Amino acid sequence: MHYKGYEAVVEFDEDAEIFHGEVINVRDVITFQGSSATELKQILADSVEDYLAFCKERGEEPEKPFSGQFVVRTDPSVHKACRAPHGAKA
Repeated sequence: MHYKGYEAVVEFDEDAEIFHGEVINVRDVITFQGSSATELKQILADSVEDYLAFCKERGEEPEKPFSGQFVVRTDPSVHKACRAPHGAKA
């Protein structure tokens, strides 16, 4: 599930007969629970909005979601060699 760049995973608790989820692409803890897909979507949105409001109230920047990507600087010749078609010489 996704909302405003925040990504969540959801699991089903058989004993409690409820779904519970957690935002996974930030270090801060954002959790939610619901009993249907429609409810989960709304509660995820509400939980993220509550988190953003809480950060604003405290005068803190909310943690930005991790994208799963990072940039590495390298020498242009190394980049060129990596971009060459398989089997071609750079």
